[in-house]
Amino acid sequence: MMAHKKRVGMEVSIAVSHAVQLARAEAIAAYPITPQTHIVEHLSSLVANGDLEAEFITVESEHSAMSTCIGMSATGARTYTATSSQGLALMNEILFIASSMRLPIVMTVANRALSGPLSIWNDHGDIMAARDIGWIQIFTENGQEAFDHSVMAFKIAEDHRVVMPTIINMDGFILTHVVEAHEMMDQETVDRFLPELVPYHKLDPAKPVTMGAFAMPELFTECKMAHEMALTGAYGPILEVWKEWGELTGRHYQPVETYRTEGAKVIIMMMGSLGQVAEVAVDAMRDQGIPVGLVKIRLWRPFPFADLRQALAGAELVIVCDRALSLGAAGPVLAEVRSAMYPVAVKPHILGYTVGLGGRDVQPEDFEKLVRLAQAEVKQGPSQEYYYYGVRG
Repeated sequence: MMAHKKRVGMEVSIAVSHAVQLARAEAIAAYPITPQTHIVEHLSSLVANGDLEAEFITVESEHSAMSTCIGMSATGARTYTATSSQGLALMNEILFIASSMRLPIVMTVANRALSGPLSIWNDHGDIMAARDIGWIQIFTENGQEAFDHSVMAFKIAEDHRVVMPTIINMDGFILTHVVEAHEMMDQETVDRFLPELVPYHKLDPAKPVTMGAFAMPELFTECKMAHEMALTGAYGPILEVWKEWGELTGRHYQPVETYRTEGAKVIIMMMGSLGQVAEVAVDAMRDQGIPVGLVKIRLWRPFPFADLRQALAGAELVIVCDRALSLGAAGPVLAEVRSAMYPVAVKPHILGYTVGLGGRDVQPEDFEKLVRLAQAEVKQGPSQEYYYYGVRG
């Protein structure tokens, strides 16, 4: 049954806060850092005003925030936090513990560049530095998607076939601080979609368990293999939750999403809010008779290998746009795409361009320029392993 739709204009960060409220989060640990601060500020107001029955703990650092989340989640509470950039970096050692202990924490990352130089603006450097933490990781393109996935993340993380912490990525400032129209959900509908948390395991004096144990070399590899199987095994349940949400709201999501790829010989590829900018460029090039399409990766971990290969089938040139650096090597998304396509017998040319670092603006005409640059590189033979777009001087 399709849910009743109510469109409301609000800042995306506030919409995410309301999604966490509707999910009935029970425990929130927070430390403010730009540009995610509005999320936890609004949640603190909801708790203080009695609109959300939850334990809200203000801590002295992001390291403490994730440590607190681990403790709260381990006792069986529905747990949430949010961070960004240096805050995510400060959490780093604790992030591995949360996933290896199989704690279904949900976290929003308002993507922002890492220092230095100091920048408060958006790129994907923070999450790409944390891509191997063993969490489910999802990218959103606009405010509605950020709201939707913030609700769905709890159902995914808490599924007893999954039991994994989950990150929802949304671009800092580009999304966090803009006002968009959102189709909000009522509490009754969300309650039907998202049942009360039934912990798969928890700390309980009546039934003692050990969490975060020491492992000798004879066991460590097997533990990591179990973690790998759990993370990759989450793929099916993720799709089930997205399908159920689509039937409820009419908003459907896929691990890899395409835009006007029919007959496209050139594919632009990216993640995050730039996808909508690239759609404008694709429309303009299509109007000029240039067969260009767009592929957007939504599910970053577990990585959607088969979906990606299917989306790129028939392409002759793939232009991967990274919004993060892997200094001294190819961009993170480029490396993943090349790795995924390696077993395919007939592969397209895959070129990688780093764009939009530190919040630098990327316009539709920039994607048109990228297509021309990439086509010229293929024609003459690629001169580099990867490229930086728009570097001055």
